[in-house]
Amino acid sequence: MASIFTRGVHLDLKGLPPTPQRLLELLDLFAALRFNCVLVEWEDSFPWECDPRFRSETAYTVEDVDAFHDRACALGLEIIPLVQSLGHMETPLRLDDYRPLRELPERCDGLNPLAPGARELVQRMVDDVAHRSGALKHFHLGGDEAFTFGRSPQTRAYIERHGKPSLYLHPIRPILESLNARGVRPILWHDMMVEWDDFSIAEIAPLADVMVWAYRGSPDAKVIERFRRAGINVWGACAFKGADSRGDGELPDVAQRVANATAWAAIASRVPLKGIVATGWSRYQTNRVQCEPLDGALDSLVRCAAALNDNEPLDADAAKARLASLGELGNFRACAGALRRLSDARRSAWEFLRLRHEQMSLERRDARRRESGVAEELSRLAREQIAATGAAGEAVKHAFAGLVPGVWVEAFVAERVIPLIESAKTADPYESHYQ
Repeated sequence: MASIFTRGVHLDLKGLPPTPQRLLELLDLFAALRFNCVLVEWEDSFPWECDPRFRSETAYTVEDVDAFHDRACALGLEIIPLVQSLGHMETPLRLDDYRPLRELPERCDGLNPLAPGARELVQRMVDDVAHRSGALKHFHLGGDEAFTFGRSPQTRAYIERHGKPSLYLHPIRPILESLNARGVRPILWHDMMVEWDDFSIAEIAPLADVMVWAYRGSPDAKVIERFRRAGINVWGACAFKGADSRGDGELPDVAQRVANATAWAAIASRVPLKGIVATGWSRYQTNRVQCEPLDGALDSLVRCAAALNDNEPLDADAAKARLASLGELGNFRACAGALRRLSDARRSAWEFLRLRHEQMSLERRDARRRESGVAEELSRLAREQIAATGAAGEAVKHAFAGLVPGVWVEAFVAERVIPLIESAKTADPYESHYQ
């Protein structure tokens, strides 16, 4: 592992952001786990000055952010801020004032690279975050998953004339150059560049590092090597949480997460990488549900940290012993236990609703299936599991008190209970049972 000098952990603060005090405690935990870098994705948790409307109702104060950087500095943790520059642009583009900057009028996730003011918006956001971040070595500009990229008539015509790499770099290149001029090395996610020709990939080398993300199994060494052949400094990214479900999970699949981190460590033992970051997604997208709260995934974090540091992950018992030694085991057990109850009850409720839907469809098709009581029984079982989901949700709220602001825990639980209740009422002859 001598080839890795940066071992990072990711804070995705656009979902379930920690309280200010917990945010500082997490830095202590990261340092104790021998991470030396934190990739922080502030999103709407940042105290934006360029446009205060970007702030959520629990956005950190300037003092909170300053305290975060002071604690990180004292612990020897490098902070790498992440500001989106192409896809995942919901935070600004959801506002009507920025609607003209959308690639597609009906989609707030994708920036139109050619829209007047698009580059300036990103530059203002970068400058805002950089101003509050102290001395920086690196700055992540995202640039991934631009699902609307090239879909407007204007950008499609531009691609036909100049190609996708030219469209991608049109707004981003000046920002990369401005960061380099300040002595700050930019980083970009790799996925939008995979289809580029070798010449276009080589254009990135003097401008930015590239972070290759692969969250399932082993990363593709050929992809990594292609960027390296182009002279690019390559980082890797595994995931310790937020990569197993379809975006609505409560807990990570720890075995999958550990296997992924171990695979990245094995790659790093053979291929010179600039660093590896263990990402921890709290939402797959700003407008999607919150997922996998960090404090319920501390076992995965500990085991992935060991894999990245020692190329040898800890087993479950050793991870719990490590959490106990750091004073984190009690919180972890409470949070993970409540989340497990919520997950089990919720999935059971959805399964009974699915079975009831199936039964009622068959009864409409075949009158001989009616008056059997099966649909009513399935409705009863669904009601029981919905009630169990609600009770588990209350346990989640209790477990996370003081760790995450109540408004976000309330939303996390509601995102799981309300769709169940609404689905249960749909076409149910027994809907009077639901409140």
